[in-house]
Amino acid sequence: MTSTRRNREGWLFVSPALAVLGLFLMLPCVLAVWVSLSDWHGNGSIVGSGVSFVGLKNYKELFSGGSLQERNLGTALRNNIYYVMLVVPLQTILALGLAVLVNTRLLRGRGFFRTTFYFPSVTSSVAITVLWLYLFSSTGTVNGIVGWFGAHGPNWFNDPRGLIQLILDRLGVDQSSGPLAAHQFIGVTWWDWLAGPSIAMTAYILMGIFTTSGTFMLLFIAALRAIGEEVDEAGRIDGASGWQRLRHITVPMIRPTVFTVVTLGLIGTWQVFDQIYAGTQGSPVDTTLTPAFLSYTEAFGSQLWGQGAAISFVLFAIIVVITLLQRWLMRERTPRRVRLQAAITRQIIAERAQQ
Repeated sequence: MTSTRRNREGWLFVSPALAVLGLFLMLPCVLAVWVSLSDWHGNGSIVGSGVSFVGLKNYKELFSGGSLQERNLGTALRNNIYYVMLVVPLQTILALGLAVLVNTRLLRGRGFFRTTFYFPSVTSSVAITVLWLYLFSSTGTVNGIVGWFGAHGPNWFNDPRGLIQLILDRLGVDQSSGPLAAHQFIGVTWWDWLAGPSIAMTAYILMGIFTTSGTFMLLFIAALRAIGEEVDEAGRIDGASGWQRLRHITVPMIRPTVFTVVTLGLIGTWQVFDQIYAGTQGSPVDTTLTPAFLSYTEAFGSQLWGQGAAISFVLFAIIVVITLLQRWLMRERTPRRVRLQAAITRQIIAERAQQ
């Protein structure tokens, strides 16, 4: 069988899958690009005569002019940045810690603990959101615990100030009218950018860590078992402590899994939507607004479909750039001496092969 025939038959077998992907994935993406560049308002056909091409107008309104759309996008990006910065590292560390704990031979009932830690990941996010917000309500358990410190009340969860701003207010530092409040970035003052996540957003951050660590724990368990116990035993014989073995042996050997976990965490945290939709829907005062939810409200709520599509592509660009940056930062850094030695070795082998 010739290679040309094999290639033709291969394309024949994969053509149904390609047709399905093209119809239900690529075509909607192409139409979404057109919507972001048009003035379509959700009525009639997307390519009808009443729809005109407006170019980058929808994107310009998101980043210039001091419009409401610019302020909403800046607020959503600020909230989501704090969500990503706190959830991704904490859920990765917690997942790795749980995996190491469950993977140890001295722990009895490891199957029970694996199931317990993984259970929140398979539970409906809407159900967990409703339960979580009940815990933080005025009659919830968290409000009762906070009351022990004299900070309880019906409106503490609805405080729009960030955690950093709350701490500075307690210390008597007020920058709300200082130089940071005089300059803006994407419609939001630098003081608001640096104020930290609100209490409501902090609750979502804790919930995100709680619900996703179990899934990533399973990935780390598979990676730890692939290493084998011999490597850890060798480190123990050499006198390395548990922390030293974890830092210098285990983590470097599971670097591909760490990369996968961090990448999935970045993508998931930037796309957070269902928790916000089922919970606070952006309140209080847009401190839980995210770009994904803002895209939904602009398109389905305000009937500004071009704005909603533009926000979704801005979010897509952010995810791609951050993923590529994270891949570059976590790449294998082989010393120049080792690379040079490997190149010389390959050259010697090639010369001997020719002889």
